[in-house]
Order: sequence, then structure tokens, then C-alpha cells
Amino acid sequence: MNKRHLNNFAIIGAGMVGTAIGFLLRKAGYKIIAIADKSPAARKRALLYMKGETFLKSREAVQKADCILITTPDDVISSACKDIALCPAIKGKLVFHMSGAGGLDLLDAAKKAGAAVASVHPLQSFSSIDQAIKNIPGSYFAITADKKAQATARNIVRDLKGIPLLISSDQKPLYHAAACLASNYLVSLMNTVESIYKSIGLNEKDAKAAYLPLVYGSLKNIENSGSIPSLTGPIARGDFGTIKKHIKAINKNMPQYSSLYSSLGLITVKVAQQKGTLNARQVKTMNAILKGAINHEQSK
Repeated sequence: MNKRHLNNFAIIGAGMVGTAIGFLLRKAGYKIIAIADKSPAARKRALLYMKGETFLKSREAVQKADCILITTPDDVISSACKDIALCPAIKGKLVFHMSGAGGLDLLDAAKKAGAAVASVHPLQSFSSIDQAIKNIPGSYFAITADKKAQATARNIVRDLKGIPLLISSDQKPLYHAAACLASNYLVSLMNTVESIYKSIGLNEKDAKAAYLPLVYGSLKNIENSGSIPSLTGPIARGDFGTIKKHIKAINKNMPQYSSLYSSLGLITVKVAQQKGTLNARQVKTMNAILKGAINHEQSK
């Protein structure tokens, strides 16, 4: 399979991911000939970003397409695949999904029906269609594919101006868990920071203005030097007194964040040990302080 013989796409599921990828595929020279979604609003919105005929039923959308892209929510990928696999025309086509954690087993029905199968997942966040369109080029894409689909999947990723990253189905849950930590949990962590600053009187705007330069500076340090050399702060310095003050203040004012603070602290101790700024005695003492805070919280 190559681009000349794999030019027509059907997109099953016109959410943010499907719509953004469809737009970028069309920009790269592919044709989006069919879009299927149960929501009339989603189908209407998708047409603003890519041309093509819209369908309510997925099976109707796959008839003329060479490649079927399933961009439904993860929990319905398998059922969507089983539905289109009932279409006799599926044989010889390429079917792929874009789940971060799901493996090729989600596409078993299509494979048994004679299709080549792959999973292609952009390592990027999707807060809106327009932002996704801007962010996806230059991102890594995790590719999991059978032998028939691997080269084509690589070509599609490169045409989307992405960087291919080959991983196995077994590796996908860990790969995606790390992605969630880097993106979703970072958002949650920043929300926690905002909440703490709001508790001392800052509004959201001022809180962001205060902490974002610190975050950007830390990210820049990581980009330039790596995560371990970039660690600073009281744990890296072995400043037990400061950590005790933090724990006392959080327990008193915002106890819902006590376990989070101490759990992240224990991970930070390991990073500081790797950096070489804490000796064995300091590690033991710092761990005891943080574990003591967690045990105290759990015993309530």
C-alpha cells in the first residue's frame, strides 16, 4: 500500500480527534470521502473542516474508502469495528484506530474480514479542534500495526508531519499512562497550585501570572538539561524544616492535598538521590517525614 493506492479515507467518529486529523489528512493531499457519526451536530461541524459525504451509519461510509479511520471513544472502537467488518467491501482495506491505550485486538473483526490493521496515536492534547490542528504537526505518533499496514501507517504519520514511534500492543497501556501523567495530570497539578494560591488571597489571573513563569522555567531546564539535573528546591537540598512547615500548613489549611504533596515528595526524594544531592541518612530522614505525613492522613 502507498499513497497513490490509499488516497480515500472514511472517518468513523467526528469528534475533536477525527475532525482535526481529517483536516490535516486533507491538507496533506488525501481525500476524505465519507464521515460517519450518530450526531447531526458533529457531522455538520466536521464538514466545516473537511469535505466529504456524511452518514449516520458507519457501514455506509466505508464502501468507497481505501482506509477507514475509527476515531470514536475508546470504549466503542471494538463495536464500531465489528459493525464495519460486516461490510463485504472491507477486505483489502486498511482499518486503524487512534486510541492511546488500546491495542490491535480492538480491530480483530476487521482483520478476520481481510483488512490490514493499525493503531496510530498522536502524543498530543486535544483541548479544541483548532488547537489540535496547530499542535499535531511535529508531534510523535505511536504506531502499532500488523506487517501489511506498518509501512502505510508510517507514511501517513510522516504526511501528517509527525514522527513515527513503533510500539507493541503490550506496551501501549504504559505508553498512554505516561502520556496522561505528562498532560492530564499536569493540568490537575496546576489546578492544585491555583487552588493553594487562591486560598492565600490571589485570584486565578494573578495565580497563573505568578506560577507559570516558574513552570515554563522548569520545563526549559528539563528541555536543556534533562529531568534529574533540573531538580531544585527543599527536598533536593535536604531542608527537613521547610518540608515539615509545608506539611503542617497543608494539613491545617488544605488537607485534601496532603497525600498528593507527600506522595510526590517521595518520588522527588528518589530524583534527588539520583542527582546526588542527598546522602543515605538524608534520604532516610526525608522519607520518614513524608511517609509519616501520609500515614497520619490515612489514619484519620
